[in-house]
Amino acid sequence: MIVDRQGRRFRNLRISLTSACNYACTYCVPNGKRLVAAQDELSAEAMARGVAYLIEAAGIDRLRITGGEPLVSPKLETFMQAVGQMGLSDISLTTNGQLLARKLPLLVDAGIRRINVSLDTLDAAAFRGIARGGDLATVLDGMDQARAAGIKIKVNMVPLRGQNLDQVMPLLEYCLERGYELRFIELMRMGHLASDSNAFLQQFVSLQQLLSLIGEHHEYLQADAPVDATAVRYEIPGHGFFGVIANESVPFCRTCSRLRLSSTGWLHGCLSSSNRHYVGDLLDKPRHQALPALQGLLVKALGDKQEVAFSGGATVMKIIGG
Repeated sequence: MIVDRQGRRFRNLRISLTSACNYACTYCVPNGKRLVAAQDELSAEAMARGVAYLIEAAGIDRLRITGGEPLVSPKLETFMQAVGQMGLSDISLTTNGQLLARKLPLLVDAGIRRINVSLDTLDAAAFRGIARGGDLATVLDGMDQARAAGIKIKVNMVPLRGQNLDQVMPLLEYCLERGYELRFIELMRMGHLASDSNAFLQQFVSLQQLLSLIGEHHEYLQADAPVDATAVRYEIPGHGFFGVIANESVPFCRTCSRLRLSSTGWLHGCLSSSNRHYVGDLLDKPRHQALPALQGLLVKALGDKQEVAFSGGATVMKIIGG
């Protein structure tokens, strides 16, 4: 097992199935240009081999499928069929929900029981302004259908001052009524925001600001969460739960167990590091050749992790998923 001096190891793999997306969200794609699949993206088969090798080399036991937007990828079905046979303790998926109703039978058949839906507002006009694509009603309908199919839903919201702060309470009430757990995600100093502190500060909403706003409407208590959880979790007694992924306010680097694999075959051990490690060429090699080389790269990737707190980075989230 590969472990660093803080006792951290890789348990949770997030794999970007594609860099393509049917949205162009303002905080992700500032130029508004919709992302397409990279020409050198790995095949579904190579990605599945990558997961299998990482299970053996690093002890990965949880997998989250991300993008871009994973539901637009033609590789989705083949990949999910393969990883579903690997004995992982948990397979989940993050989506913007636009194609959720259409892809729901595939997700159910593949054994997906948890999804995260990125949703920043319940106002249709504001939705179009932030996402620059898609349709709010279609997303909400897809979520309802997924819930009826027995899939547990978490909703990811990035609160942004001047854009959707007025939607914090409407979205929280909506989620509480339906049994969805809402996760507020503090804006991260990544990509274009890493070098533009003014743009970051103009939009940033902190954990304390969110709790103050929610406290005007509900009493809440801090709830338990797994040791390596990214979210600080709260319970509103008698109503449900919400969480805040407070990467700025309450750093969680000391217990981070996440490893990311891009759609083009690059391993990222830390979002706050520009270091990356190419494994695409290893995925065509037989196991006895690939595993020793992969373990060497994993040692380097684990060494990339911040010891205390996220410090910002030039890495662009849209390339490696959530």
